[in-house]
Amino acid sequence: MRNTMQVPRWGNSLAGRLPKAVVEELGFRPGDKLEIVSTDAGRMVIAREDQRARAVERMRARAWPMPEVSAFDREEANAR
Repeated sequence: MRNTMQVPRWGNSLAGRLPKAVVEELGFRPGDKLEIVSTDAGRMVIAREDQRARAVERMRARAWPMPEVSAFDREEANAR
């Protein structure tokens, strides 16, 4: 998928909007954290930053026992 956009100024920073088609394709939701990596040839890669999934993968790779309740969502855990 290829999209183009103009980069507007937002205060002292530059901003960008993700097109609806990209948001839907990648499953982004409000509040998601994104990882943006610059690459060669003036391009960048955008992906959902998922620390929880990486933490679980590291635990499994080290054969650490998984907690019985895998509630890694702080908001959900604090709502109890």
